[in-house]
Amino acid sequence: MKLKSSKAYPWIVVGLLWVVALLNYMDRQMLSTMREAMQIDIAELESAVNFGRLMAIFLWIYGCISPFAGAIADRISRKWLIIGSLAVWSGVTLAMGFCTTYNQIYVLRALMGISEALYIPAGLSLIADYFTGSSRSLAVGIHMTGLYLGQAVGGFGATIAAAFSWQQTFLCFGIVGVAYAALLAIMLEDRRNEKSECGPDAAEPQAKEPVWKSFALIFSNISFWTILFFFAASSLPGWSTKNWLPTLFAESLGIPMSQAGPLSTITIAVSSFFGVLIGGSLSDNWVRKNIRGRIYTSAIGLAMMIPALVFIGLGSGLVSAIGAGVCFGVGYGMFDTNNMPILCQFVSSRHRATAYGIMNMTGVFFGALITQVLGRWADKGNLGLGFTLMAAALGIALLLQLTVLRPTTDNLE
Repeated sequence: MKLKSSKAYPWIVVGLLWVVALLNYMDRQMLSTMREAMQIDIAELESAVNFGRLMAIFLWIYGCISPFAGAIADRISRKWLIIGSLAVWSGVTLAMGFCTTYNQIYVLRALMGISEALYIPAGLSLIADYFTGSSRSLAVGIHMTGLYLGQAVGGFGATIAAAFSWQQTFLCFGIVGVAYAALLAIMLEDRRNEKSECGPDAAEPQAKEPVWKSFALIFSNISFWTILFFFAASSLPGWSTKNWLPTLFAESLGIPMSQAGPLSTITIAVSSFFGVLIGGSLSDNWVRKNIRGRIYTSAIGLAMMIPALVFIGLGSGLVSAIGAGVCFGVGYGMFDTNNMPILCQFVSSRHRATAYGIMNMTGVFFGALITQVLGRWADKGNLGLGFTLMAAALGIALLLQLTVLRPTTDNLE
């Protein structure tokens, strides 16, 4: 209890959840690299269509569950929701090591979509409650770096599978997650349960509020619609760089995928890492002097992404590609780290997880849509043009962000 009451404990929470974020993205990403190893034992995976279904079922269920996951996080202990979520998806990862049929993997992948969707709204709203002052963006940004690193580490699943086996790889990563869930049960505390700023009964009215009423209140907020729009607009290039940038680099630079993949992934991941740190610190300092400081910082990030997409889509040459990738990554990081802090300026603490769950659902669905659209454009040789056109959506989002969002507080209660 002494540790949990110390001034350093909020940062310890960020560290604890950073590992959860890493495991979240690592476990979901790992399967995407292991098809070649798994199809030796499960013949159905030789079909790209069947493998695509495995990836798609996760995204669709993850997206559908996200808003309800947020509503749950606003009503029960986020500590146990996070722990339960981590334990279930880690257990799913472990169980995949025992799979012998395609249908077994399909069901487990769907279950992973449910369990992983429960984490992000709960984790981010918990951090937001611990950091009600001017360090909120930096705290959220540090947490987001765990997602980026987890995605990168998950990409080494095939490497580990080649050294051992795909079954042992799933078993190893699953055991690590289950063990860490046990550690969280001891170390993690939900702030609103430990100390409520509004008294011990402050959470009771929210617990009785119908879910439909929470959704109605959120959707009646014009500012939330603006936040939702620029979050969705940024999800288009966000998912596009994950799924199609390696292909675009291979085509535009004339290099093999074995080089284009690491080049694109490392460029975006590393620059985004620095972007969240820059954007978090800048936002936290700026908001002390100007209540719109977080919005301006996010707008700078969006503004950097716009020309970067144009150069990614239409540019040629290695220097141009890397330069545009770095510009996009830094801008995306500055934008990404301020989404929850900006949401806190317009949505009360009682509804933040629900609101972020809606945002998460929208982002995933827009990501799934743009992935399919770019696939068709790629078949026609217009992949670069597709990246360029996404800059227009960001331009509209930037305009709305600067004209509509006018907060009166940094932490709406």
